[in-house]
Amino acid sequence: MASSTSGWGDPGQAGPAGTGYPAPAQAQRNGFGIAALVLGILAALFFWTIVGGLVLGLLAVVFGILGYRRKSRGEATNGGMALAGAILGGLALAVSAVVLVAGASILGSEEFGSYADCMQNAKSTAEQQQCQRDFSDAVNR
Repeated sequence: MASSTSGWGDPGQAGPAGTGYPAPAQAQRNGFGIAALVLGILAALFFWTIVGGLVLGLLAVVFGILGYRRKSRGEATNGGMALAGAILGGLALAVSAVVLVAGASILGSEEFGSYADCMQNAKSTAEQQQCQRDFSDAVNR
C-alpha cells in the first residue's frame, strides 16, 4: 500500500468527490464582529446624540450578538471583537438613554420655560445674562 507524502492527507481521506484531497476549509465570516466593533466605537464617540448613542449602540449590540454566535458555531474567528463591539454599544446605549432622559426633563421643566421666555424678551446682553443667572439659581435650589 502506498501512502501519500505530499502533505494532502491520506488517499482515503474525505474530500471532494473522493479525490483523496482534504475538503477545503469553509471561509470564515467575520463581518458581524467587525461591524459590531466599528459601530460600538462610533456609538461610544457620539453617545450624546440620539443617532450616535441609541441607534448605533443598538446596532452594535445586535451585530455583536450575531457575530459572537457565529464564533460559537465555528463560523467566525473574531468572537472577542464581536463581544467588545456589543459591550461598547451597550454602554453607549445606556449612557445615551440617561442623557436623553436628563435632557428631556430639563427642557420640559418649568424653570426652562421661564428661562426661554426671559431670553425671548431680553433686549440687551445684560438682560440675557440676568436671565442666565436667574435660571442657574432656579435650577440649583
